[in-house]
Amino acid sequence: MAEGSRVTDTYYLVSDLHIGGDEQLRHVDFREELIGFLRDLERGDEDAELLINGDAFGLWEFTEVEGPAKFDALVADYPELFAQLRATGERVPITLIPGNHDYELAAHDEYVDRLAEYNVTLDQSVSITRAVGDHVVHVEHGMQQDPNNRIPDFGNPYANPPGYFVNRQITSRAGRLSGRGKYNWLRDIQAVTPTTQIPDWLLSNYFYREMSAWLRFAVVPFLLLFNTALWYVGIVALDATGIWSLPMEVVQDALALFGPVGYLVDIVLAVNLVLVGLLGVIAVPLYVFFRDVRKTLRRFGLVRESDGEDPVEKYLDRAREIFRTDPAVAVYVYGHTHRPSTTDVDERLVINTGTWLKRLHRVDPVVGLLPPVYYASYRLNYFRLTAAEDGGVRVDYEVVDKPDPDDETLLQRLLTRTPESEAPIPETTVVDPPVSSPPPEEGATEPVEK
Repeated sequence: MAEGSRVTDTYYLVSDLHIGGDEQLRHVDFREELIGFLRDLERGDEDAELLINGDAFGLWEFTEVEGPAKFDALVADYPELFAQLRATGERVPITLIPGNHDYELAAHDEYVDRLAEYNVTLDQSVSITRAVGDHVVHVEHGMQQDPNNRIPDFGNPYANPPGYFVNRQITSRAGRLSGRGKYNWLRDIQAVTPTTQIPDWLLSNYFYREMSAWLRFAVVPFLLLFNTALWYVGIVALDATGIWSLPMEVVQDALALFGPVGYLVDIVLAVNLVLVGLLGVIAVPLYVFFRDVRKTLRRFGLVRESDGEDPVEKYLDRAREIFRTDPAVAVYVYGHTHRPSTTDVDERLVINTGTWLKRLHRVDPVVGLLPPVYYASYRLNYFRLTAAEDGGVRVDYEVVDKPDPDDETLLQRLLTRTPESEAPIPETTVVDPPVSSPPPEEGATEPVEK
């Protein structure tokens, strides 16, 4: 049995709540659902423990207060939540480990006593283990596998990764500015994963939400017909060179059938033809310029080339390492990426505990050169681990009902198809691997992206 393990009949696991931050980041969409979940644990009769494996709080997102004073701000902003934590913790032990967004919990011992006032045990370790049945469950947040958020000297209050400075300058500022927008959308920046999607997400929200309506609807016809204009360039080139004039004749005859509407379409195509030509002229010097800028940034270490590795594979490799090191471990649990999943790896199980934040799903428009649309949804989930009758580990997956936010505008819905439903996570999974020898290194199943 792993050192430091506690023995309890049932374990509940959640992560990535990201509660707190500057101004608009204080808003918690799932406040009532979270309090209801905690209340259900309080009223239950199980011998249970709640494990929160990182990023319970958005301490990185506070810039107007420093150090443990951030805890005072949390209590002031969410008195009902902390009152319920205290009530639930009187009956069900609650254990919290730090993630990257609340890394300060690991760096300041004052947080241990402050959280204890609300019956929350803060374990300042990178990972913890729990015994379930004949096996061990390994729990960590997962930021140590992320180069941008890895804590180089865990516990050192000054050992902040690059992600800390990004959040201070971008996420926190978004929280302060979000209320100035027409739809108060900037506060959802924490839901954009991976963070490389942020530029596209910003462009999307500017175009569909912040751009003047008259300007947006003026440029939409040109953008919708831009792809068609590329074909039109080819047709014009064939006609102008005398290679083949039939396509141009067909297009002109077809447009003539629609009278004034066809004439307007012809004008739009002609304007797009000019735009395509201009883009072609400036494309080469722009490419040379941006290539040189990227080369300079890479020389200073500000950008990195992608190694082509699936980010999820890093966490599966970490799980395989844990399984090899301690054959008693049957389940590896992490969060951080906000993508809930269960993945079979060598007769064992890897769990991602997901997030309670909004989840954004990118959908490209069906036609035209238009920004993508990000559909919002909720998946307020938790995992329940108990011992199976044969000594294995039973994993139950539960979702707290919450209607999707329905944030999309009419134009966004007209231009895109509704995103496909996410692949379901099994309601119940039982794992009972042999513990006499380490598991094999090969044979892992690929995870399903959520």
